[in-house]
Order: sequence, then structure tokens, then C-alpha cells
Amino acid sequence: MNLYEIAFSGQTLPGAQPELVRANLARLFQADEQRIALLFSGRRIVIKSNLDSAAAEKYRSTLERAGAVVEVVALDIQIEEVELAPPPPIAIAPAPTGRLQVAPRDEYMAAFSEVDAPDFGIAPVGANLQDALPEATPPAVDFSQFSLAPVGSDMGQKKTENAAPAPDTSHLKLQD
Repeated sequence: MNLYEIAFSGQTLPGAQPELVRANLARLFQADEQRIALLFSGRRIVIKSNLDSAAAEKYRSTLERAGAVVEVVALDIQIEEVELAPPPPIAIAPAPTGRLQVAPRDEYMAAFSEVDAPDFGIAPVGANLQDALPEATPPAVDFSQFSLAPVGSDMGQKKTENAAPAPDTSHLKLQD
């Protein structure tokens, strides 16, 4: 698998306005004016590295739409793909008490050979994993001390008092 890097040297596409390209890159990278000035210093700056070909093309097209000329360079690093060996099988024998007994595969696992672990099985697809809950019984409440009032009766609401009349202020005057 080839890896690529995206580099920028401060060049803009022919016909692109440099101020507009700077503004586009500032918005694209969410960078301040100091970092944008560093990008346009003329030095070759690697923007992103270790990209696969699809990601490198995506970066290139996005930066070109912003008006910048970028360089896509294949890295010489080749990643060696290694196929891992399958893990060693684990011997599991059911214990007579319904518990699992695990045979250790190495000295690290030997420390766990005497652990008493319950035998948790796998439920079939769609099975209800929650234990059945007992039927809820309503509490026994004695309502014999309560009675209903007849229709239209006063239920003891607080009576609203009439507000006192506002004081007469017609005789008061403001001085200039």
C-alpha cells in the first residue's frame, strides 16, 4: 500500500487572486493570519502525511478548489502487510458442577487455571435475557375515612378578600 504526503509552497493557480486564496485557506484550515503567512512564505511545507491515495486526492482537489497549487508526493515507505497466525485453541471442559474448567495455554493463563467461573451460555437470537418479574400488586390503602362532598358544596377554598380602595391623591402636586 502506497502512502502519500501533501505539500504546499505558496503557489496559487493561474488567474487566482492571492488574497482570495489566503482567505480560502484560512477558512479551510481555521488558521490565523500568522499561520497563513507561514504557508505563503515560499518554503515547502508538508500539510498532511501518511495518506492513502483516495485521501490524498481528496486533499488535492479541495486545496485546488481553494486556489492553491499543491504537490502530492508518494512516500518511499512501504508498509509490509503481515498475516497474523491464528491464536492457539483454548481447551474448555465442563466441570461436573456446571462450572467451566479452562486449560491454560501459556504461563500467563496458568495463573487463572484455578479460577471458579460460572458457565455462562449464549442465548438464542431473540431470547428475552431479563429475568421474569413477579406481577405487581397494588398497595392496600384504607379509604374508609374519606367521603365525597355533595355537588356545588364549598370545598374549603380560600376566600379572596376585596382589595382596599386606592387612597385619594388628587390633592397632591409636584413642584417645578
